[in-house]
Amino acid sequence: MSVVTSLVVVPNALAVLTLVAVVALAVGVVWLERSLRRSRQHTEALLAAAASDADALREQLAGLELRLRSQATAVETRERVPVAVVDDREYLITDLGKDRGPRVPARVVPAPQFADILLRESVIKTAALAAGLRRALAPEVRNRIRFEMKREVKRSRKERKLMLRAARRDWESRQRAEVTP
Repeated sequence: MSVVTSLVVVPNALAVLTLVAVVALAVGVVWLERSLRRSRQHTEALLAAAASDADALREQLAGLELRLRSQATAVETRERVPVAVVDDREYLITDLGKDRGPRVPARVVPAPQFADILLRESVIKTAALAAGLRRALAPEVRNRIRFEMKREVKRSRKERKLMLRAARRDWESRQRAEVTP
């Protein structure tokens, strides 16, 4: 009788396990379907928002193009050259893209004058650099730098000592905590 009972019990156990596995798979499929549906809805909402943003940008671009075309026609129909008056001087405001006729070449400077201009600028820049170096390497500046460096080294040493003490105290308290329980 025990052999018959054990033969009946094993198939029943397998049937129960199979039934549990099928139910688990069904629950998993339902959960995945809901998750995919939510994900699809979210993606469709994002696509709709992107499409509406693209339409708005197209409309804005069309408006800008229309405004630029109207400005271009207004500039072409204008006859006078725009001039700004500042400090009793007139400055020409150029119209880009509009050909004004033959271009006047830049003024030609004779070679000796060009060399003179070039040397003057170079001498001025060199003198400014020398003055800056002389000021930077002055004894007062070097002394102040040395003093600040010493002060910074002292400060960093104090900070390191404080950090070391705090770390040592923490380590010792952990050691005591491990020993006392």
